[in-house]
Amino acid sequence: MLKYYSRPDVQEEIFLAAKGREIGVMYKDSGFGKRPDILQFKSDVGEFAKQGASSFHVSLERWRDPLELKSGMSKRELDKLRVGWDFIADIDCKYFEFSKIAASLLIEALKFQEVENISLKFSGNRSFHIGVAFETFPKVVNNIHIKDIFPEGVRIVAGYLKSMIKSELKERILKISPELGEDFDPFTIVDIDSVAISSRHMIRAPYSINEKSGLVSLPIKINDLDNFELKQAKPENVKTGCRFLDKGNPNEAYNLLVQALDWSMRAKRNEPVEITAKKKDYEIPNIAIREEFFPPCIKQILNGIEKDGRKRAVFILVNFLSHMGWDYEKIKETLLEWNKKNYEELKEGYILSQLSWYKRQDKKILPPNCSNESYYLDLGVSCNEPMCRKVKNPVNYALWKLKMKKNSRRNR
Repeated sequence: MLKYYSRPDVQEEIFLAAKGREIGVMYKDSGFGKRPDILQFKSDVGEFAKQGASSFHVSLERWRDPLELKSGMSKRELDKLRVGWDFIADIDCKYFEFSKIAASLLIEALKFQEVENISLKFSGNRSFHIGVAFETFPKVVNNIHIKDIFPEGVRIVAGYLKSMIKSELKERILKISPELGEDFDPFTIVDIDSVAISSRHMIRAPYSINEKSGLVSLPIKINDLDNFELKQAKPENVKTGCRFLDKGNPNEAYNLLVQALDWSMRAKRNEPVEITAKKKDYEIPNIAIREEFFPPCIKQILNGIEKDGRKRAVFILVNFLSHMGWDYEKIKETLLEWNKKNYEELKEGYILSQLSWYKRQDKKILPPNCSNESYYLDLGVSCNEPMCRKVKNPVNYALWKLKMKKNSRRNR
């Protein structure tokens, strides 16, 4: 360990990973050292190793001054000191190949949400960490300062991503182990956690050794995941250069966070997120519902988006139109025509990839509720009809209006 931590390149990487974070130094014989602590210089890594340090851990949270932290601080005090947090999903599974599958699916789900800067590292044992840097998230959503929703924000994003990959994860595991049967829950085999148990929680720093396995927690390029082998994480084989949680583009994770928050709010209110046979109000019509029955908000969106929010509009339209009984060919035709009306066209490949993903899902979700400002108000969409004040979701409006039309015909 001393030889490994004496390497200047390893010291540099651990030092950079600890910048703006609280660190925890683990001593093999006596547990963690004092907290809070920081790395002032990269040479501190070597000095700690000389004192018997076996591993280094860093906080998920970013702090204005980590040394101001102390035990027993209130949430308000922590929020004042915190400047941000990184999203990290921890994949834990005793079967290494299943861990790889889960990591691959999480990466695919993040790409689907248009997150470009995705970090990946081997944990040092049997799992992987998937990370998205705080810089990629919006600072404020619905008047909520995102830096302050910790650890809830990390948990919500992790839960949303789990819901996205569950069916595909189950399918891929069954291909390898069909004896598990169709009724098994993939998360009983592959545990995906947000890591954020509480404030000041830590993870093993990139390029730090795992005492139990003797392997290094090694950052990996996402394109190298399939070919990654455990021997690459042996200290004598470790090559530095790949970094974990590099800064991303501002707001590239906006859609991810907004949709995760929306998913979480529906779950808390016990609102229908998935279509079920018991929910008759949300059964897909056998005959496609015409545009004349659509609510004003959907009609406005179909006229084109005049400012940022085109990707959120795609999410709304696909979910709404699929509930109107429209087949995917008709939805594709409509979206491609709609795209020409926007202030700037999205790439056609983006729209097609979104449709392709939705087609693969076994269950459908409703479009965001009318009260969700991040979708409708932010897009410049408003509804003034009296009926709009009586419904929660655009789907309700269309079904209600169609029902009224049918009743009117019967009464003639």
